Amino acid sequence: MSMLRVSTMRAFRGAPVNGLRIAAPGIQVVQSPHIVRFNSTEPKPKPRPVPKEKDFNPVRDWDAKVIRYDELKPKTKSPAPNSWLIDVREPDEVMQGMIPSAVNIPLTILPESLNASPATFREKFGFEKPERNQEVTFYCRSGKRSSSASDIAKRNGYTHILNYEGSWLDWVEREAKAQGKSS
Repeated sequence: MSMLRVSTMRAFRGAPVNGLRIAAPGIQVVQSPHIVRFNSTEPKPKPRPVPKEKDFNPVRDWDAKVIRYDELKPKTKSPAPNSWLIDVREPDEVMQGMIPSAVNIPLTILPESLNASPATFREKFGFEKPERNQEVTFYCRSGKRSSSASDIAKRNGYTHILNYEGSWLDWVEREAKAQGKSS
């Protein structure tokens, strides 16, 4: 290792020019021999503790009330003016179909949409912005994004939040069963 240091030192020594030594930028030339020392006795910084998988369990302080198909179905036939059914799927997913009376606000833009002014919201979506005290029911494809949407709504001051956990997949399956029975 000392040979490497000596060679490195020789490589960076500058050539004498008019009695001065010129070195590469950032290298300080010293006239006397120099020994490089590293402080290996300095304690290494302690690594930050990584939470164990069992210890890492973020506590949810609330969960949105869950609504089931049997409770949601009547609301879709005659929606109340003070309740909203919001589909948080992306527009390409909505092309498969929507639950009757639902409106689409993709989860990716939900936070800024809920913070938008009523006029901006109306201009962007073509319908009135839900009031913070109105009933808001979220659904998606399978229930995961609707749970996230419920959290976002809660953080934005909405108080009457419902989550259709079964979401679109449950709706399609139950509607198919209902159509099969009535045929």
